Amino acid sequence: MEEWQLDYKWLSVRHKVKDIFGRDTLPDLNGVLFMIGIQELGRWGENFTKEEKQDLMHIAACKLLSLDGYYEFEGRDADGWPHYKLLRPLQVKGVKEQATYIKQKIIHYFQELESDDSVLEEE
Repeated sequence: MEEWQLDYKWLSVRHKVKDIFGRDTLPDLNGVLFMIGIQELGRWGENFTKEEKQDLMHIAACKLLSLDGYYEFEGRDADGWPHYKLLRPLQVKGVKEQATYIKQKIIHYFQELESDDSVLEEE
């Protein structure tokens, strides 16, 4: 994917998340990861602690990296939180390269959600 295509698709995802949450500003990478974490947890509308917000972003990263076999879903704990097992270390080096990689995985994640009966339709 060329850089301009990535930028366009990434901006589109950010607008989608902004609209879903009814915000005035576009979310950054962490905001989008937080939203994916909530989606994977399956609990909307809760007030999360700072630690839980970090855990949600970790869940999102694990889910995204599981698409390429870096993590494997192990199951949910007694409170319903998903857990993943590291299978191999991330091969992408450098902060910029990792951000680009994660953005590509996020774009793919949203494309999959939208193809699954419009999971992310606005209410």
